[in-house]
Amino acid sequence: MSTTRPATVLSVARLLRVRHFVRHYLEMVFAMVVGMIVLAPVWSWALERVGAIEPFSRPDLAALVMATDMTIAMSAWMRFRGHGWAPIAEMAAAMYLPFIILFVPLWAGLISAATLMTAGHLLMLVAMAGVMLLRPQEYTHHHTHHAAQQA
Repeated sequence: MSTTRPATVLSVARLLRVRHFVRHYLEMVFAMVVGMIVLAPVWSWALERVGAIEPFSRPDLAALVMATDMTIAMSAWMRFRGHGWAPIAEMAAAMYLPFIILFVPLWAGLISAATLMTAGHLLMLVAMAGVMLLRPQEYTHHHTHHAAQQA
């Protein structure tokens, strides 16, 4: 006869929630990387065709394009995983906001383009974790692939 103590059951349940939370975070980061890899050449090709490569020479515009690439892929992945539009919009805001905040010191000449990109990405990862921590129930349980039914 097996006796399971309630504390052990709670610990296992908590561990599973933390594991799902971390896995979900890493899935979103992976989707973002895929978005950058897949969509960056599309932007380059399209802008070359219309003779407008100059936007990539501006670090603020390049950061917005990169954030867009990551947001498109991450949003598609979240939708596929069954998240509603509100959590997707919150996560998208967490991806743009760090860059937008850093534009002010960039434009003032206080930080370089490299600092914008590095700090923007680091702050983005922190902001994403913050959004997840504000709504742990959204990110600690399994979503089914029913996004089309939610529309």
